[in-house]
Amino acid sequence: MMYAITIYGEAGLFEQLPQSRQDEVMAGHRSLQERLGARGDYISVKLMPPSTAVTISPASAPDATPLIVDGPFAETKESFLGFYAAEFRDLDEALDYARMISSPIARLEVRPISWAGGVISTEG
Repeated sequence: MMYAITIYGEAGLFEQLPQSRQDEVMAGHRSLQERLGARGDYISVKLMPPSTAVTISPASAPDATPLIVDGPFAETKESFLGFYAAEFRDLDEALDYARMISSPIARLEVRPISWAGGVISTEG
């Protein structure tokens, strides 16, 4: 089954850490990426800061246009920072891999997903 490991935290907090702590956090991500890559295909996505987001709110009536505004909709410190997605044998295995990137500056969520289509390519 395919699972997503989603990462939530305060945008910009990582960059405020001392370099040694940043290195520790990134070592977990590098280890996770190496292990996932050795197993096969996976995806890893880092979202850009919430200040770069644009929100589309539903139209207020059937003949109205959706409202487009700068920034994220949520008024919270914590935001969606990125995710990994890969095939895992079961939830326990997905949790074992997620533990590799567990840190005090982020909250992780592990959830089954299904592929809805499309192709991911970094070549341009």
